This record gives sequence, structure tokens and C-alpha cells, in this order.
Amino acid sequence: MAGPAVLDVNNVEVVYNRTVQVLRGLSLQVPEGEIVALLGSNGAGKSTLLKAVSNLLSLEDGDVTAGAIRFRGDDIAALTPHGLVRRGLFHVMEGRRIFEDLSVEENLTAATFALTGRKLPAADFDLVYNYFPRLHERRKGLAGYLSGGEQQMLAIGRALIARPSLILLDEPSLGLAPKLVEEIFAIIARINAEQKVSMLLVEQNAAVAFAVANYGYILEMGKVVIDGPVEKLMRDQDVREFYLGLGGAGGERSYRDIKHYKRRKRWLS
Repeated sequence: MAGPAVLDVNNVEVVYNRTVQVLRGLSLQVPEGEIVALLGSNGAGKSTLLKAVSNLLSLEDGDVTAGAIRFRGDDIAALTPHGLVRRGLFHVMEGRRIFEDLSVEENLTAATFALTGRKLPAADFDLVYNYFPRLHERRKGLAGYLSGGEQQMLAIGRALIARPSLILLDEPSLGLAPKLVEEIFAIIARINAEQKVSMLLVEQNAAVAFAVANYGYILEMGKVVIDGPVEKLMRDQDVREFYLGLGGAGGERSYRDIKHYKRRKRWLS
């Protein structure tokens, strides 16, 4: 992959409750200024990886038991989640996790916690409202009354306020109508291009992820089974069949047959 890595995950293993291993020697990189997509079925370990990077595993009795995670060249094992935010790593979690009883503007203000010791210019709020005009219209209203799409906009807006160099995005399309998904992913691409923010994007919607990403990794059972530039992945027959719904071999085979035979034989052998 071209360019220096803002995030380097090297041979990481994660175990929950001291018994259940979820990640099994996983390695990946996010180059400076690029969007990297992380795809996989439910339970493949995508969200676990993001929580390992942002040091949130302890909240769920999970531990990184092997390997190393480096952010801008530094091992982050000993850093707190809020310490990572202050260093420029922001995790936009699945389900948005906004403060529903606070206004839109108060939610954005809360994210300035990452900027301790620095005064927040009004232009930073204007930047968010430029990308998300609907948030400006509703800035005095309670966040809990926003639509699902607007709440996702607010979750990304909070990340922007924190001035990150790397954003972890966990399923931003979840539960949204196709038109809203298209709108939000167009804004994600703009933010990446205009603000030079690197992103690690977890998605199950491969089509929208590939539309904005430069590089992709596909996980199965806690391991990377295939990776490469998006253009290469889109030509791969298994990726097209399992994730893009293209190039199937006909209607006679069931999805169960494909899943348990072809994927295991070719990807996990």
C-alpha cells in the first residue's frame, strides 16, 4: 500500500471473557489520507477490531492477547480511549451513540473535550454545518428527535469537531434508506478529500464502501482472507458473488452450499 501508515495493526489477537477468541492474527494498515474498507459477515470481528484500536475492549471484558497496534508510529496499548481522541483518533460507533437529551449544538460542544487547552473557533462548527446543513437547521433541537440519518450526520459531525487525523466508522449505513446512505457516503468522501482525514470504514454494504474506499480487507472468522485495492477486489469472483451480489453461478445452488463449500475451500484453505 502506498504512503506511510497512520494506523498499523500487526498480528493482533483478541479474546473475550478469557475464553472466546474473536481475532486470530489480524494485520492491516490505513495509509495517510486514505479510506480503507473492512468487510465481512456478522461475527467476523469487524467491530471488535475497531474497539481494539480505540481501546474500548475492556468495557466488554475483551483483551488484546497478542500483536501490536500503532497509531502514527506509537504503540497505543497503554493509552486510554479519551487519550487516543486527544491524539487524533475518533471512533464513530455503530448505532450513533449520540446524547439524545442534549441539543445538536450541545452534542458538538461535548466533542470539544478532545481539544482541552485549545479554544474552539466558531469556524469549526461552521465546517460541520457546511457538510451537514440539516444539523444547522436543527442545532437548537434535541438530538433524540433527529431522524436516523440526521443522527448519523451528527455522529460524524462530532468526529469532525475533535479534529481527528483518523476516523473509525462502524456501519454508517446501518438502518438508513438507500437515498440517505448515498448522501452520507458522498459526504464521507468529501471529508476525506477536503480535510485529508484517514478513515477505517466497517461496512456490510460493499457497494457503497467500495465507492469511496481506496483499499479493502475482507474478514472471515477473525482473519483477513483477501485484501487489495478496491479495483482488484471488485474483479474477484468470490467478492463479487458474496458481497456485491454479482456473477453468481446460477439458481440451482443454495447460499448455504456456497457458503460452506466454496468459501471454506478457496478462502480458508
